[in-house]
Amino acid sequence: MRLARRSFAASAVAIAANGLSTPARAQDYPARPVRIVVPISAGSTTDVVARLVGEGLRAATGQPFVVENRPGAGGTIGTATVAKSAADGYTLLVASSAHTSNAALFASLPYDTLADFRGVTMLATLPNMLVSAPSRNFKSVADLVAQAKARPGALTYGSGGVGSAAHMNAEKFRAMASFEAVHVPYRGTPEVMADVVAGRVDFAFIPVVTALGAIREGKLAALACGTAKRSGLLPDVPTTVEAGVPGSAYNVWIGLFAPAGTPAPVLARLNEEVVKTLRAAETVQKLGSLGADVAPMTAAAFDAHVATELADIKELVRTAKIPTN
Repeated sequence: MRLARRSFAASAVAIAANGLSTPARAQDYPARPVRIVVPISAGSTTDVVARLVGEGLRAATGQPFVVENRPGAGGTIGTATVAKSAADGYTLLVASSAHTSNAALFASLPYDTLADFRGVTMLATLPNMLVSAPSRNFKSVADLVAQAKARPGALTYGSGGVGSAAHMNAEKFRAMASFEAVHVPYRGTPEVMADVVAGRVDFAFIPVVTALGAIREGKLAALACGTAKRSGLLPDVPTTVEAGVPGSAYNVWIGLFAPAGTPAPVLARLNEEVVKTLRAAETVQKLGSLGADVAPMTAAAFDAHVATELADIKELVRTAKIPTN
């Protein structure tokens, strides 16, 4: 009996110690370099935002936050890498809103978008601009929609790939405006823009910072901003909603995720330090130069946003009859 009591007491002490050890370790986090996986190519806006945040975290913690680009398969290769990583806070994901559209468009992803990740915070939102070549002679959004309805399926629209934020922006606009057109996917935004400028594709939604030079040079006509509010870089251009297409706003975002199971204190520390970085005047200025707005929020709010958006995108895929794989 005496031996049993001693064993029970020892077990209780061990359990208590283990229960206290996770917060203690999390309090010391990070104790070594952290990897931030970006599932698209270097130089993209998502990549730039990841590096800004990584630098802020390095300054706050004294540990390197190293960005690793793992592009391919619409971003799903790099995302799967993070999903399969240890849930200890040392492998993170910076992804765009393609994170939700991929889940709606691809039936057999190598991860579960909701179950395999925990949101840390949204980082930024950035607008796409609805553009066309001046040679296409669209005078306004209303003019584009009228011509598309007059010739169902005759117009073409480009994007940087199936499931990309630009693709979803165009699909939502097309669905809310109730017209048919042909989607032409490309390998990336530069290829899309080249063909829109040349008039080989009728229109596209392109990130405002990417399209800005061509717009100012008169090579592209900016018809509308695809997000809920106007872009600070082109404040005179109306949103698609203001231009007469209710419900067409699509807010492109970039966010920070960790594998599901990451200790809550680690997530809390990451959220705290990232939010500080985002609210710094230097970060606001740098992201503003990209046409982006900082968008800090709680981890719970970000998880809720992702879940709601995924449901909305699935409904868009169904109603717009977007092909799935």
